[in-house]
Amino acid sequence: MLNRRRKRVAVLSLAGMLCVSVGGAFAAGAESNPLGAGADVVTRGRDLYNETCTVCHGVDGAVGDRAPALGAARSYVRRTDAELFDAVRNGIPGTGMPPTSLGEDDVWRVVAYIRSLRARAADLPTDGDRENGAALFWGQAECGRCHMVHGRGGLLGPDLSDVAARLSLRVLREALTVPKPHPPKGYEPATITTNEGERISGVLKNRHNFSYQLLSEDGRLHMLSVAEVAQVEIADRSLMPADYDRRLSALEFRDLLAYLTRLAR
Repeated sequence: MLNRRRKRVAVLSLAGMLCVSVGGAFAAGAESNPLGAGADVVTRGRDLYNETCTVCHGVDGAVGDRAPALGAARSYVRRTDAELFDAVRNGIPGTGMPPTSLGEDDVWRVVAYIRSLRARAADLPTDGDRENGAALFWGQAECGRCHMVHGRGGLLGPDLSDVAARLSLRVLREALTVPKPHPPKGYEPATITTNEGERISGVLKNRHNFSYQLLSEDGRLHMLSVAEVAQVEIADRSLMPADYDRRLSALEFRDLLAYLTRLAR
């Protein structure tokens, strides 16, 4: 029994070599990735990671059977580009982490992917023309119809003034490209029909046994008692488009991300 416990502790110790408890940000002054952190580099790094690292680590940076998650909400012992490169390229002596056979550029791509998992978007702002991205946000992409930035814009969606400080680059990119199975609470699209036949459409901010609070498309908050309501229709799909990578050109999408990844107040 004691030997089994010692073995288990040893395995956990090996898995813990890459990480420590909850904490901080990236170390300053580190050697930077020569390939940068562009979407093409990160995407290829993700593919390489899933092809070569998931025998131990989980797919897309999740926890694996024999190694920890690489994108969890905690601080890590190896945080700089150079430290991650060394761990991937040469392995970690005395642990179960082996060296890789990947070429130098591919290792840097994996490093870029790992950093993208851990960083807030503001830590790794993407390449692109952020001025054009701002023009797209307020113009062609119509983001400002629902979202506010620094007091300007709509109210139907979350305020994005500090979105780059709150979300990782991966989550931010997925918000623009991956449909969500259910709208989040407070942003469910709904249409309320009153007893008088008036139909009010917007997002349902709150509801309970006695009343509904609906923010309509014109920015007005409607507070209605259950007794005033004849029907409530709640949509199962968010108002947030999830096809910006298709409705915009590749360069336009890059520029929009460049703008969003710099919104950190």
